[in-house]
Amino acid sequence: MSSARVFVARLAGTTVFDPVGDRVGKVRDVLVVYRKNDPPRVVGLIVEIPGKRRVFLSIGRVTSIGSGQIITNGIINMRRFEQRGGEVRVIAELLGRRVVFTEGGGEATIEDVAIEETETGDWAVSQLFVRKPKTGASPFAKGPTTFVSWNEVREKQKLGEAQSAEQLIATYSELKPADLANTLLDLPQQRMLEVAEELPDDRLADVLEEMPESEQVQILTQLDDDRAADVLDQMQPDDAADLIAQLSDERGEHLLELMEPEEADDVRMLLSYNPDTAGGLMTTEPIIVSADATVAEGLALIRRHELAPALGAAVCVTLPPYEPPTGRFLGIVHFQRMLRYPPHVRLGTLLDPSLEPVTAGTSAAEVSRILASYNLVSVPVVDDKYRLVGVVTIDDILDYLLPDDWRSQDEDDPVKRTAASDETGSIRIVNGRRGGSGTR
Repeated sequence: MSSARVFVARLAGTTVFDPVGDRVGKVRDVLVVYRKNDPPRVVGLIVEIPGKRRVFLSIGRVTSIGSGQIITNGIINMRRFEQRGGEVRVIAELLGRRVVFTEGGGEATIEDVAIEETETGDWAVSQLFVRKPKTGASPFAKGPTTFVSWNEVREKQKLGEAQSAEQLIATYSELKPADLANTLLDLPQQRMLEVAEELPDDRLADVLEEMPESEQVQILTQLDDDRAADVLDQMQPDDAADLIAQLSDERGEHLLELMEPEEADDVRMLLSYNPDTAGGLMTTEPIIVSADATVAEGLALIRRHELAPALGAAVCVTLPPYEPPTGRFLGIVHFQRMLRYPPHVRLGTLLDPSLEPVTAGTSAAEVSRILASYNLVSVPVVDDKYRLVGVVTIDDILDYLLPDDWRSQDEDDPVKRTAASDETGSIRIVNGRRGGSGTR
């Protein structure tokens, strides 16, 4: 195995391959255990495999680390990772900790950790990359950095003091919201709450939308009311309504009063509908245009980076006003139809005559049938005056149809459906959490 020094923060997201070059997953963290006199020993990697399951990969199963990839010997335990007592996740729990220099005093913060293969074939922490407090008065100034060995510092963490999550957030900055949500759910509870506290409002809103309701409520209850309201403002109205519905009536109403009036009005409207109806499932922020809008204008609207793909699949055409509840609903124009016409063509001439909207009281089961029968990704929702009030998208229906705990459910037992490897090097399933020669 390559014995070059490797920095853990740079390993996050690195692809793991088996001996024949097939992709296994991506590294999400490195697991170490502390020792009395020696630097922490690396016991393995936490790897995310397809299905967003995180599994343990013993360091003894790793044959190469370097060049932006990790090679295994083909034997991986597919049990969901569970952290044992005494184990520490480097990225999630060690980065951001404060340390004190054993000689000369002074404090610093751990920003990265280097691991290296020892003469005995084990891997251990070799150096820490730390940042000292800033010395200048400028708010943009940063303190000097330096490399230190493990024995040159000792950890300094007061009882009850929150560990900085800044470095962890920076390390995972490129993760998609769903992946970051899964990462947070795998952290110890206190660490998860610390990280949530430090995430920007919009980023935390995106992450909460990807979490089970119980964890959403747990995080929201840790935030003060003003911060909680700011985060709810950033969430999709239907997701914010689902979350507020899980709170007590008193706190839910208080948070609605603190939210921006327009956002709060959308959420109140959604809360007025039965959750098992189109009104309870819909989002109130579809793309709405006039009949005189052109193809060029419609394509510009669906091209926005922040727009969810399902909402960008079509634009809704109504009479004014153009905010739900709108004027009379006229129809929708699919984006593929817009692509077939010149930019100057009016959208009012391209309406889909075959698609009928559903009413806010239509059952979720009926909406599911319509989406499936006509191969749609969204369906418009109107009130009794035929005004557009929202759209139900395919992801809204999937959230409704899937079990409440679908985000945390294991897949079918891979031992039953994956053959043991032959000598070609393909992955072999090990029954049990950390079996084989890599056990500690």
